[in-house]
Amino acid sequence: MQPVAVTGAVHTGVAELEYGAQRCSEDGFVVSYNADGVSWGYQAILDSQRRAMHLTRVLWGQGALAGGVVQDYRPDPASGRLAVSFSSATTPSQLAIIGSDGTTSTVTRNRILGIDRQLFAPGEDASYDSHDGLRISARLYLPAEPLGFTGPRPVVYYIHGGPQGQERPDFTWFSMPLIQYLTLHGFAVFVPNVRGSTGYGEAFMKHVNRDWGGQDRLDHVTAVQRLRDDPRLDTDRIGVMGRSYGGYMTLTLAGRHPQLWSVAVDLFGPYDLPAWVKRLPQSWQGYAALGLGDPDTDHGELIARSPRTYLGALACPLLVIQGANDPRVTKAESDELVNELRTAGKNIDYLIFDDEGHDITQHANKTRCYQTITIFLQKHLNP
Repeated sequence: MQPVAVTGAVHTGVAELEYGAQRCSEDGFVVSYNADGVSWGYQAILDSQRRAMHLTRVLWGQGALAGGVVQDYRPDPASGRLAVSFSSATTPSQLAIIGSDGTTSTVTRNRILGIDRQLFAPGEDASYDSHDGLRISARLYLPAEPLGFTGPRPVVYYIHGGPQGQERPDFTWFSMPLIQYLTLHGFAVFVPNVRGSTGYGEAFMKHVNRDWGGQDRLDHVTAVQRLRDDPRLDTDRIGVMGRSYGGYMTLTLAGRHPQLWSVAVDLFGPYDLPAWVKRLPQSWQGYAALGLGDPDTDHGELIARSPRTYLGALACPLLVIQGANDPRVTKAESDELVNELRTAGKNIDYLIFDDEGHDITQHANKTRCYQTITIFLQKHLNP
């Protein structure tokens, strides 16, 4: 298949085409991009003779639909209008209608009850070059000025799961309500999408295959060094946290780079890779072999990449959060982690949800989870 040249884009950063191009007339299309996590959409005209597509008008990414994520859209060829589902870091998902003349009207008025939207953090681009020159996309969320916090802010360094995942300014995703809850309590939250993340092309995503705890880890170490240059941040008070693969990386960083962290929070992260790979459901075994290695033939390599190998050097308090019914990172693994570190004299808190699996999904549990994390971080980072 021959490529089609695209002209007329006005977004910046690293962008990946989303959804493909949807036809809305004989030669008219809607084209959507994920640019460093932010959605940009365009009206476009295809010149099939020249194999060229020209983006003629911004549909989202500017104005009322700027700085967020479009979960889905549907063109109506008969009227020329589009229905768009849009969320941002500060608002839940809204339904908007884009008219044939490009005007946007928001149909719904969803909001977080009891909290002024102006108190939420929209986030800002904080991308950086890693140790080997690879560009890493990232966002920084700072407490809103009306909250009245003064002085450099303690930092929560948040790592997404996956590793083939991406943190975006999207209130519908698990992480964003927690990020906002933390900024409301005076924390700055730094959210990187290091190598292995989706949204930056296939080659970027494959960087992490069979290299867990390698170059991805060094991306995080470099980020902390970069954060030290920001006078708004106090990197002497910095905590690392993450969920699933992010929990694995949290444990890895806390064990291999203990001098960086004042506190750590692990949400169901793998601890002992050889044992973890063997415990995985059969449906996950193929991915484990591709992404990490075989627990028998690559046993030594898995040990070298296991947090368990390094956590004897843990120097900060650690909160471990676990779902009792988790089929991927089992409670037995987190029990082993907690018992082993407590026996070694480490400062470990442990929170178990008896009715959760590999996530925290129920409203009451999310509330308890967010509050427990925030109180733990407040205790050790003193915002």
